[in-house]
Parts: sequence; C-alpha cells; structure tokens
Amino acid sequence: MIILESSKQQRFQKDINKFTKLHLVKLENLRIIVDERERKSGIPDLLKSVGLNLEMKTLPIGDYIVAPETVVERKSIRDLMSSVFDGRLFDQCSRLKEHFQFPIVLMEGNVDEIEEIADNPMIFYGALSTVVIDFKIPIIPTPSAIHTAKLLVSLCSRNESTKGPYLKKIKKSNDLEKQQLSSLCSLPGIGEKFAVRMLEKFGTPLKVFTATTTELAKVEGLGDARAKRIKKVLESQSKYLKESNQKTLHDL
Repeated sequence: MIILESSKQQRFQKDINKFTKLHLVKLENLRIIVDERERKSGIPDLLKSVGLNLEMKTLPIGDYIVAPETVVERKSIRDLMSSVFDGRLFDQCSRLKEHFQFPIVLMEGNVDEIEEIADNPMIFYGALSTVVIDFKIPIIPTPSAIHTAKLLVSLCSRNESTKGPYLKKIKKSNDLEKQQLSSLCSLPGIGEKFAVRMLEKFGTPLKVFTATTTELAKVEGLGDARAKRIKKVLESQSKYLKESNQKTLHDL
C-alpha cells in the first residue's frame, strides 16, 4: 500500500476540492467499482479519503468501472510491457471492447523506464499503436498513483447523472480462436489481418512461432523485413533468464 506524506495528501484533497467547486460536482453522488486486487495500489484509499462511494469487487475485466460503459484497465509501465511481450494485452483489449463501449488503458509510472526495460522500445510502441488504432482504445499516461486517483475522479464526474447498472455478467473468456489471434497479434507488425493469414497458412500458433524466416516471409503481404523482426523477438534471449550454476544431465 502507498502511504502518502501529509503534504501530498493535503495537496490531493485541495486539488479535488478545487475541481468539485469549479465543475459543481458532488462527491457523494460519485460511484466507482474497484477490483479487489487494486487495494495494494493505495488508490482506493485515496478515493475514499475525498468521500467517493467505492464498491470493492473481484472484477473479471478491468480495474475501475467509473460508469456503466466506461472501464479503466490500470497498468504500471512494467506490467504493461510484460503484457505486451507475453500476449496478454491484446486479449485484454478484445474483452474490454467486447463488454464496454468506452474502455481506457491507463499507463502509470515514469515513461523513461521503457528505455531501461525494453531492448527494443519500438516493439512496445508498436503494440501501443495497435491498441489505439486497431482496438480504438485510448491510452492515458499518469506519473503516479495520486495522479491516477485524480484522473479517476475526473472520469467519474463526467457521468454523475448516468443511470444504469455498472456490473455486467461477464464469463471468463474461453474463446480459443480469439486467444490464438491475440497471441499472434503480440508479434511486431502483426495485426488481426496478418494473424488470420498466419493461421490460414500454418494452422496453429505453435507452428507460426517455430516457422523459419523464409516460411514466415511467404505469408501474403508479410515480407522479409517483418519476418526477420518476428524471428528476432522470438529467438533473442531474454534478460529475465535466470542463470543457474547447477549442471543438468545434458551438461555432464
């Protein structure tokens, strides 16, 4: 949990008070449904401290529902990058769009971390471009939890008079085809169109991942350059690999 200095807490309260007076917003009329797993972020406590009505639930999609059709998926810089490279991001975006009219991805943290973590930041930015252009989901950056809380208050206040149920019956995704497409869309330069063509040619994601550069290049419209970028991502050793001094039978 994030513990704020009293000066920062006071500044937060002051900024919220200014906002509510300027926009004639009554905090007691605002409501946000928060995923239980967000407790440790400290953001729910910040929202409670200014008088917002919070309901803590285990949400199957998103982290904050600020209106019946507006959901926010909050990700730290590191989590967002991890979700790009393991393919989770596009699957989450598909489900967000499937169930909410106005989903938002919130990117929290110092963007300079991108250069420190990613070997090739352009792959990361390519994935963000896919989210914004293909999925049509806006990505909003915030530098810290306290700014995230301010943004959530602002988003929630836009829908002060909105009526309707916030929670929806959302079943866990078990759509195999969507999951296969999402895993392929995590590759550099691959949108849904190319993902479909890959499955048409190779049959399974595994066969795509194990295909040679020459074989990938034969996918209609893919080309040599994009095929080489894909193989580089798949074959480059990750810096997260843990070294071990223990010998295996293969080493003996």
